[in-house]
Amino acid sequence: MPAEPAVKRTIAFVDGQNLYHNARSVFGYTYPNYDVQKLAQAVCAGRGWQLDRVQFYTGVPSPADNAFWHGFWSNKLAMMGRRRVVVFSRPLVYRNKTIQVPGFGPHTFLAGEEKGIDVRLALDALDAAHRGEFDVALIFSQDQDLSELASLIRQVAGFQNRWIKIASAFPDSPAAVNRRGINRTDWCPIDKSTYDTCIDPRDYRPKP
Repeated sequence: MPAEPAVKRTIAFVDGQNLYHNARSVFGYTYPNYDVQKLAQAVCAGRGWQLDRVQFYTGVPSPADNAFWHGFWSNKLAMMGRRRVVVFSRPLVYRNKTIQVPGFGPHTFLAGEEKGIDVRLALDALDAAHRGEFDVALIFSQDQDLSELASLIRQVAGFQNRWIKIASAFPDSPAAVNRRGINRTDWCPIDKSTYDTCIDPRDYRPKP
């Protein structure tokens, strides 16, 4: 059995849109108001882990599709980069979606979709595990597609005969509909009081 390290080096892998939508659903916030470094540090501090790096992943709309959100994310990601957060972004892909509205029939609308964000996060986490860059992979997401990543990282740990923990962090409250972290990971629920201490006070809205 590999020995548990005294210092647990941690890399936080943040799915920005998943974190935003979960915080909106659970806490009611209407825009991505988190400071990912503070949030990752808060989760690590509560468990005695050493935060070494934060990697952030998100889709971004083009200026033609949504000028406001393009400007917001461009400004926020630039600030993250200056603060040494590793940032990966891709343009959103827009597709027509049709839903059935009770009493009205089908309704078609244009919806932005992230393509390849979760795959890139998983590949980066697996690569970092192979390189021995962390003892704890802290994933900010509730996306169950990433449960396979947890299994693969454990295989890496077995091949290398070393101790590795995989954890998933997510906003949580007693009223939350989904209170599950990623399967096969340790769950790190974030309550509102903790989240609120990690709100970014900067205004990233584009100037008119």
